[in-house]
Amino acid sequence: MNDLPRSGCPINLTLEALGDRWSLIVIRDIIFGNRRHYRELLTRSEEGIASNILADRLKRLMAGGFLTREDDPSHKQKAIYSLTEKTIQLVPLLAAMAAWGRRHTAVSRPLAIRAKLLEEGGPALWAILMDELRATHLMKQAATTDAFARLQDAYEAELSQNA
Repeated sequence: MNDLPRSGCPINLTLEALGDRWSLIVIRDIIFGNRRHYRELLTRSEEGIASNILADRLKRLMAGGFLTREDDPSHKQKAIYSLTEKTIQLVPLLAAMAAWGRRHTAVSRPLAIRAKLLEEGGPALWAILMDELRATHLMKQAATTDAFARLQDAYEAELSQNA
């Protein structure tokens, strides 16, 4: 197996580092869904990820330095997955992908509301969210703690309107 990249292009290298769409879905669910346990990632995935694919992607993401895994002190058979700094720095990329998706694909309103807020909030909101993620996943002090709550509240409001 050849571990050399296909090219030195930064877009190619980013795609090779992240692997595939399932890796980004797992990262999305940890960032925006606050899903940090295997079971949450498996059962609450809108795309219906298979257990073997999830297990493989979690291993790849940990091997690539995108996630860490620690035993959950509340349950000895559970583990908690945490983002690393390099994964937290994907927030602007994910926000840009979501904005593009809102403009060019047939999104559902509840699943697009976070993208809308991230696009409207721009880099200032992304920075706040990234600080909150650092506080949660890296145990660093956050300057403010309202970005995730705003995104989650908007998502839940859209869900209730569409129910």
